[in-house]
Amino acid sequence: MILDKQFENRWFDFSLAEQMANIGSEIGRAINWSKRDIKMSRASFERALELLDLTIIDVKNKKRLKELLRVREMLVDYFYFDNVYQSSDEKWNNYFYAFNYAARLNRV
Repeated sequence: MILDKQFENRWFDFSLAEQMANIGSEIGRAINWSKRDIKMSRASFERALELLDLTIIDVKNKKRLKELLRVREMLVDYFYFDNVYQSSDEKWNNYFYAFNYAARLNRV
C-alpha cells in the first residue's frame, strides 16, 4: 500500500499518541489475522510499518526518534525474524494500549 500525499499531510497533523494508537490498531489486526490468514496479517503489518515510517520522519517526533526506531526494529524482529527481543502478542497490545488511552484522553 502506497500512501498518498493527502493522507501523509493529514498524518502529520495527528499527535504522537494518535499516530501510535493508529499504528497499534494495525499491529492488533496483524496479530489477530496471524491466527487465521497470514496474507492478511502481513498486509496489516506492512501498513503499520508505513505508518511508523511516517511517524519517524515527522519533525515533531524528533526527540522520540530513538524509541520509534527501536519499536520498528523490535516489530520487524517479532513479525519477520527470530524474536530475539522475546516480544509477545500481549506485550505489543499492552504497549500500544497506552497510546490509545492517551489519544482518547486528549480528544475529550
